[in-house]
Amino acid sequence: MEQFSTDSIPDLSGKTAVVTGANSGLGLQTALVLAARGARVDLACRDLERGAAAQSRIRAETGNDGVRLRHLDLASLASVRAFAGQQDSPVDLLINNAGVMATPHRLTADGFELQFGVNHLGHFALTGLLLPALRLAPAARVVTVSSLAHRAGRIDFDDLAAEHSYRPWSRYNQSKLANLLFTAEFTRRLEASGESILAVAAHPGFAATNLTSGMHHPATLDVLGAFFRLLGQSGAAGALPTLYAATGPEVRGGEFYGPGGPGQLRGRPVRVTPAPQALDTGAAARLWDISTELTGVVFPGL
Repeated sequence: MEQFSTDSIPDLSGKTAVVTGANSGLGLQTALVLAARGARVDLACRDLERGAAAQSRIRAETGNDGVRLRHLDLASLASVRAFAGQQDSPVDLLINNAGVMATPHRLTADGFELQFGVNHLGHFALTGLLLPALRLAPAARVVTVSSLAHRAGRIDFDDLAAEHSYRPWSRYNQSKLANLLFTAEFTRRLEASGESILAVAAHPGFAATNLTSGMHHPATLDVLGAFFRLLGQSGAAGALPTLYAATGPEVRGGEFYGPGGPGQLRGRPVRVTPAPQALDTGAAARLWDISTELTGVVFPGL
C-alpha cells in the first residue's frame, strides 16, 4: 500500500462508479482516475453547468465516452430519490464525496441544518436508496469521504437542526464525524447480514480543494484556502486515499484510509485510526436510527 498510485488501480472496464460532487476538487480527481481505468462513471452533480465542463474534460483526457452527467442535489431528498430511481445499472462503486464546509446557518429543502443534511443525511439516503443497485454488483464498495475535522466533532443529538446554537466549524466537524459513524454502523449491519458489500471511509489530509475557495466566508476561507495551497497536497494526491479505499485489494469493511505522512496531512494512503468518538457503537446505532427517521429511508434487509 505504501507505493500505491493511480497506476496500481486495476482495469475497471465493465464497472460502474457513482461519484457525488464530481464537478470539482476531490470528486473530479477521483472521477478522472476511475474513468481513465475504464469505469463507466456517473458524475452526480448539483451544478449542471460545472458538471458539463467536468464531463467534457474527463472525456477528453481519458477517451472514455462512458462518463455521464446526472443531476443530484444532496440538499433535497426529492432529488436524491429521483436520482436513485433513475439508476439503470448495477453500482460497483459509490463514492460519497460531495460536501459543504463552514456555511452560514442554512436549512436544506427538508429542513435539516445544511452541513449535516448534505454531508451526512443526503449521502445516508442516497446509499440506502442505491442499495438494490449495489447488491447487483458482485463486490460493491461504498466509500464515504470524511475529514481530519472529525477529530473535533461531537454529535449534538439534542439539537441536530441547530435551532438553539450554530457555530459553522462545529457543525462541519459534526458532519464529518457522522460520516465515520455511518460507515461503522453500515459495516456492522452488512456483516451481520452476510453481505459482500464493503463500506469504507477515507480522508484527503491537508488538500487544496474547492471547499476552501471562500464561497461562504470569504475572509476566513480565503486565508484558509491560501494556507492549504501553500502547505497542503494537491487535489490529485488528496484523492488517493479515496481511490485506494475504492480499489485496493486489501481493503476490508469499516476501515479508514488517509495520508501516511506526519499528522496524516499528506503522503501515500495508509490505514488510519479514527478519533475515539468515531468508535462509539452506541452513538453510531443512535445516529443510524435518527437518520432513518429523518430521511424516511430504510436500508432493506439491514
